[in-house]
Amino acid sequence: MTRLILVGILFLLSLAFFLQNQEQEVTLRYFFGLLEASTPIYKPIMAGFVIGLLVAAILLFPPWVRGRIDLRRKTKALQEAEVNLERLRQSLEKISGRTQSSAQIESSRDLADE
Repeated sequence: MTRLILVGILFLLSLAFFLQNQEQEVTLRYFFGLLEASTPIYKPIMAGFVIGLLVAAILLFPPWVRGRIDLRRKTKALQEAEVNLERLRQSLEKISGRTQSSAQIESSRDLADE
């Protein structure tokens, strides 16, 4: 949530900068001065901003996908562990139930013998 607020503030500040600098012109010289173009100053700045966002998105996408795959793998392992735990609990209840019933039978035999 904090990231979203910071990105929103950055976007609003850059938008205000772009709108305030619409009238100023800049001359861009491409490829060692062979080509020149005159454009408002906010256009190259906005282009740099957008290119920076795209580069950041491209660089952050593979770790994000890797994290999602890892999360899915660990969630599946956790579910399998929970199923195994429940199976072990049920088998323990069956074993302890048999032990208790056989202990009750032996104690009742002991009482009958006396």
